[in-house]
Amino acid sequence: MNINFTFKNFEPSEHLKKYAQRRFEKLSKYVGGKEDSSELNVNLSVDKYRHRAEIIFTGDKLHLSANETSEDMYSSIDLVLDKLEAQVRKNREKSKDKRKGSKGRAKPVQTQFFQYSESEDGTKERKIVESDNFEPKPMSIDEAAMQLDNLNCDFLVFLNSELDRVNVIYRRKNDDFGLIDPGT
Repeated sequence: MNINFTFKNFEPSEHLKKYAQRRFEKLSKYVGGKEDSSELNVNLSVDKYRHRAEIIFTGDKLHLSANETSEDMYSSIDLVLDKLEAQVRKNREKSKDKRKGSKGRAKPVQTQFFQYSESEDGTKERKIVESDNFEPKPMSIDEAAMQLDNLNCDFLVFLNSELDRVNVIYRRKNDDFGLIDPGT
């Protein structure tokens, strides 16, 4: 990792340079690799009593920035490093989730049961009788059919493990099963 320092409105001590170098080298563990082409631009400046640290971190498919101001340059460096580490961790987790995809994870599903009744003036009114939120379980179509057979229900919402999509299997009037697959 290549670290570039820029100092504005003050002459840094050797101790500050070494301290900042040592602290910012920690970020290399997040991007690592044999051909590490990441670059860290560190801008440290002093305006009256404000000590400001600004960082721009670029790498392979990565561009992050953070800045922090305090009354001490050492604490500004520590604070901005914490911010940047949090961003890098978040970015790494996001990319891990993308690689894994949504396999095995489905969004929660909400089911509502309605009941219709006639009002005094002859119009039908819809009333919610029951509402339920749940996460569909991943299973094959055959497993879902067996589950529906064992349950005393008219339908079952499940995560189709072969297609990685939410499907609905339902019991038809002739006791056969029907399948609803919303995405194709």
